[in-house]
Amino acid sequence: MTQQLAPAGALFGVRAPVATSTSIRRPISLSITSSTLLDTIAEHEFDCAIGGARRDEEKARAKERFFSHRNEFGQWDPRNQRPELWDLYNGRKRPGEHFRAFPLSNWTEMDVWQYIKRERIELPSLYFAHERPVVRRKNMWFAVTEFLPVQAGETAEHKLVRFRTVGDATCTGAVESSARTVDDVIAEVAAARVTERGGRADDQRSEAAMEDRKREGYF
Repeated sequence: MTQQLAPAGALFGVRAPVATSTSIRRPISLSITSSTLLDTIAEHEFDCAIGGARRDEEKARAKERFFSHRNEFGQWDPRNQRPELWDLYNGRKRPGEHFRAFPLSNWTEMDVWQYIKRERIELPSLYFAHERPVVRRKNMWFAVTEFLPVQAGETAEHKLVRFRTVGDATCTGAVESSARTVDDVIAEVAAARVTERGGRADDQRSEAAMEDRKREGYF
């Protein structure tokens, strides 16, 4: 396993104005993390990078299969997605190209939580209901942090929330929840009508936001 870190100076101090009360701009960290990933793959000449994405997270991911072909620039073109009939995978590629493999592609959010329960996996408290100061922006609750401070005209509120997906705090929204245990979360997920990434501001920029990022090399 190779660990590569994005430049700390590039990540911090530039992301605070990402989600405003009137607009949602693309986090600079997305382009930074994508370029860091692509640079690492090129440096080590990896044939495949393994990810934990699932098809039920977002409709653009539903177009992918277990093997997601990327061209020499790390870009994904849904028109070139290869069929995987009878669980047969086509791993052929040209020099410079690579794959992103998603072993959990067919899992659902419910599958994940039931597995967590069965295996008694410990999770960070962010995944469970807790009280914290949040601010409402574009119909989403964002945690107030040093990178996402309260802006003029806004008022922070203390809400009981949890995070269904954990990522960049400047574009990851919380959901109001009282689910404090794994069983509580399973019951909540069973009744949910919004996708897991429905609280991600970076997916709200347009109908094709995720697909556009994948075309640029995003995981």
